[in-house]
Amino acid sequence: MFNFSPKSSFCASIRTVFISTLILVCFFSPKVFSQKTKTITAIVGAFNAEIQLLEDSLKNKEEHRVKGVRFLTGELSGKSVVIALTGVGKVNAAMTTTLLLMNWQPERLIFTGIAGGIANGIAPGDIVIAKSCVHHDFGRLQNEGITLRPTRNPATLQLNPIYIPSDSILIGLAQKIAPKCPYQAVGKNNRMPQILTGIIATGDVFVNSQAKVEELRKNLKADAIEMEGAAVAQVCYQMQLPCLVLRSISDNANGEAHQDMPNFEKIAAYNSASLVLGLLKAL
Repeated sequence: MFNFSPKSSFCASIRTVFISTLILVCFFSPKVFSQKTKTITAIVGAFNAEIQLLEDSLKNKEEHRVKGVRFLTGELSGKSVVIALTGVGKVNAAMTTTLLLMNWQPERLIFTGIAGGIANGIAPGDIVIAKSCVHHDFGRLQNEGITLRPTRNPATLQLNPIYIPSDSILIGLAQKIAPKCPYQAVGKNNRMPQILTGIIATGDVFVNSQAKVEELRKNLKADAIEMEGAAVAQVCYQMQLPCLVLRSISDNANGEAHQDMPNFEKIAAYNSASLVLGLLKAL
């Protein structure tokens, strides 16, 4: 004889539906699926030379391809990292950064590389820790020159700051450990690099003009100029990810920049990467 209980049957059905739904949610939910068991730091650079030292030092190296872009995971200074070559320019940098953030969900991002020096007295090999980055070519162009405009977050429609700030904790840590890192000296006098914290200007042009240097120094108070930093900083700012841009000087962005850059590129890239390694140890 069957002992049929509508109530118990209904409860069993509810349990079955609940458990099935929970399994589906756990399997398909991006938040659950992407949970990390350990902290990971993202490191990006635009040129091979800018990330070569880091790649060579990487332990437990694994290569990944996302939409054709190469990413390397492993350990540096005992910390889990993912390293990517962004390519030159703001669009490439933003694209690679976005792919990285979506696939690895890092705790922070550090940009390492070279730049043209703008600050008075700055020279090849010196390092600029970015307190902020600014797009020097985003705005309204008039006869009098360009008037900078803020970029806009497409998700929230909120305006971003013109000077996109770096993460204050990462700035402080970089300032603390920078004097202790090993750097390559420059020139016959074996001049060791000076480290300063300042403003990095970003645009889709290689600046080889003293007039432009003076304009950026006067109007933006910029200390260095390059082609990717503000784009990466903007992506991280909009996604609320701590970010720090580090740049070592390869030239002074003046009329001799195209000659100086090849001569000092490797030293500048090494010095910036050395600071990254020191920063990782201190995290």
